[in-house]
Amino acid sequence: MNKQIIITASFLGMLAVITGAFGAHGLKAVLTPSQLEVWHTAVQYNFYHVFALLFLAAFAGNRDGGLISAAHYLFTFGIILFSGSLYLLSCRDLLGWNWLVFMGPITPIGGLLFILGWLMLALAAIRNK
Repeated sequence: MNKQIIITASFLGMLAVITGAFGAHGLKAVLTPSQLEVWHTAVQYNFYHVFALLFLAAFAGNRDGGLISAAHYLFTFGIILFSGSLYLLSCRDLLGWNWLVFMGPITPIGGLLFILGWLMLALAAIRNK
């Protein structure tokens, strides 16, 4: 078990619960349905990858050539870039921060990090004896 990965997953899991509840209760009256859908997508991917991090923590400890560590960072930064950009984009109008339009291209970068994280996990499993 890897303590650092568990701490990261715990913090990001807590964030997913808070943002999910905030979206369902605090933003429902002020965001459009399409903005709420974007918020919900951010929460979903945040949760999915928290579970992936928890699995990594259980899988860590085997000699994997740094693949588990790479997956840990890829999933973490994927959450920050993918979900974080969607959280901000969904609230852009509410905040009056029209300059956040630049965040649009950041979302797919976060998605790419997720994909690479899953690839690192697969390679670690393949290398595991």
